[in-house]
Amino acid sequence: MNISRGEQRVLHVLARGGQIRHLRGENGRIHHIDCFTHEGHVLSDCSLAIFGGLRRKHLIESRQGGPYRISRQGRLAVRAQADNR
Repeated sequence: MNISRGEQRVLHVLARGGQIRHLRGENGRIHHIDCFTHEGHVLSDCSLAIFGGLRRKHLIESRQGGPYRISRQGRLAVRAQADNR
């Protein structure tokens, strides 16, 4: 599966325990998102376009209206990345 660099970056954050919180507009559609790392920092690279691509590819999912997290398919698609801590 072809995953862009931005999508890969967001998936890696989600794989480490991050989440995407969303706000819905009057029409019920998502109009604002914030991507948080597991440490609580905001990832500025996450845009609505990247979010939409991840949803279309079923790499992220929301359960019972909660924040979006990585799905099983997303875990299989994400490439390993060195963590320089």
